[in-house]
Amino acid sequence: MLLKNVVLSSLILLGACASPGPAHKPAPMKALNAVGLSDQVQTTPMPQWWTRLGDPVLTQLVETAAQEQPNLKLVQARVERMLALADASKTSLTPQMSATAEFSRQRFTEHGLYPPPLAGNTYNSGTLQTGMSWNPDWLGQHTAEIALALNQVQASQADARAALNLLATQITRGYIALAKLAEQQVLIQDALNQRQQVLTLTTQRVEAGLDTQLELLMAQAGLQEAQSQVEVVNEQISLVRHQLAALSGQPPQACDQLLPRLSQLHFTDVPQALGADLLGRRSDVWAARMRVEAATQDIKIAQTQFYPNVNIGAFVGLNAIGLDQLLNSGSLQVGVAPAIHLPIFQADRLRAQLKGKEAELDVAIATYNSTVLEAVREASDALSSSQSIARQQNDQAKALALSKSVYELNLERFKAGVANQVTVLNSQGQWFAQRRSAVDLLARQFDSHVLLMKSLGGYWQETP
Repeated sequence: MLLKNVVLSSLILLGACASPGPAHKPAPMKALNAVGLSDQVQTTPMPQWWTRLGDPVLTQLVETAAQEQPNLKLVQARVERMLALADASKTSLTPQMSATAEFSRQRFTEHGLYPPPLAGNTYNSGTLQTGMSWNPDWLGQHTAEIALALNQVQASQADARAALNLLATQITRGYIALAKLAEQQVLIQDALNQRQQVLTLTTQRVEAGLDTQLELLMAQAGLQEAQSQVEVVNEQISLVRHQLAALSGQPPQACDQLLPRLSQLHFTDVPQALGADLLGRRSDVWAARMRVEAATQDIKIAQTQFYPNVNIGAFVGLNAIGLDQLLNSGSLQVGVAPAIHLPIFQADRLRAQLKGKEAELDVAIATYNSTVLEAVREASDALSSSQSIARQQNDQAKALALSKSVYELNLERFKAGVANQVTVLNSQGQWFAQRRSAVDLLARQFDSHVLLMKSLGGYWQETP
């Protein structure tokens, strides 16, 4: 008889299940080895790569930004929220206990449910009770909820690392741009002094009748051009300083005295070949992967809603009207409250919810695939740029030496009266352009190194 009842109950429960419909085939994930990545995405902490430039002022700027930047604080707050949700989800696997203590003084109505002597009189009443509620994880719903919460925690932690990496990249690139402008400021001042010397020589030659007013006007125009370039560079320096102050979460005037030099910075040489599996350490790749895992767990949770859900409750305690009777054995109350939820008439709603979760999984997979491809492109571009700039620097160094020799030769010829001013100004402009090009290439070299660091998640060594 007992076996018959068990079989009958099981059939009833199975009949109460809703059908989830046809199985969903998720979109394919980009195979990591197909784009040159290792199948194992690593989660090693991101190193402080900006310290490798060897500039303590830059390091302090990034550290200040990590503490003060509002956007970074927002991301960190999201991490704390996900950690709290994960802690809360872990409690679903164990029975939940509760305790209640209630005391009241009440006048009972003469025309209510309670008969005399309660009716029309005032009494004290009290309750001391403890209870237990447990929702067994017989379908794996709670396990999936915990896995979902942990995946979301890891994704939010990776987002925080990615946000810090991006912020450090922006600050470092701004710092390099400021150092480049500082070098250009020195070059322009040198050009200004040289133009002043040419103007002085031209004035003397005009007074001696060797040159005309045309040459004098050309020398004055050259000096004026150099002076205007000084103002342009000064403006750019102010703007970059304000940008660095904002990125580091400081007032606009906090970086007014900041004027680094490219000579203060250094980077180790970039290897000719990099292990592609280094891209697997990128925080955004890891975050996208964890969101795919979270979406997968979310589908498992939605699938459990198609089956009966059982909850077991029980309580034991004391209840009495009259506090002097509360601790008597006759005030004992005990109860069991099992409950079962049957999704008999909710199939359409549950199927719609499940399809929504399946679509979210496809979105997460598409985002992951896009992130992987973008990571490969960024690293490839940065490495190609770094190698190309190194070759450009070799060629430019030769051009710089030649332009300097040409200028010095023409200047001597001009002083000796065998070359005109136009030749001197043209050769001076070419030399100045080559000097600026050398500064630009050096700044670009540092900038490409920074972008490579960022694209590889913070380092280009196999072992952090």
